[in-house]
Amino acid sequence: MMTPTFTAEETSLAALAGERRITLGKLVRRLREQTPANDFTSAQKSVRLRLDRYGPATVSVLARAESVRPQSMRSTVAAALQAMGAVNGVADPVDGRQTLITLTDAFRQCLQAHRSAKNGWLHGCPGNAAVRRRTGAARRRGHVVAAACRLLISALARLER
Repeated sequence: MMTPTFTAEETSLAALAGERRITLGKLVRRLREQTPANDFTSAQKSVRLRLDRYGPATVSVLARAESVRPQSMRSTVAAALQAMGAVNGVADPVDGRQTLITLTDAFRQCLQAHRSAKNGWLHGCPGNAAVRRRTGAARRRGHVVAAACRLLISALARLER
């Protein structure tokens, strides 16, 4: 069996991808440190994020989006979030047989406070002071990197749907 041969560019790109993965992992951990610990499961976090981004949804829609059965979504995720005061159910104005799950106003404010803490940390990072002092080409490169990050986030959001 032959071992694959990589060009210098392919090797460099692979190394860059590895560095990005490590850097993003560190950034995610640091951002998590900026908010208080909570007892949300990953499924609950995913549902919270979906409700925050896309608005109210039925249990069936949430279950499809999370690839679980509606019964599981209702009994484990939605019920736990409702018990925590994060969501409540209201009758669907279009189909009264359905219940729309929505984030509570108090929980939405809590999410906003957590995001503000993370944004404040990012804004106060030592590297950001250097970014603010940049001029010309360096600043344009920073805008290109920011645009690339937005594209990456957009691509990831499309994969989540």
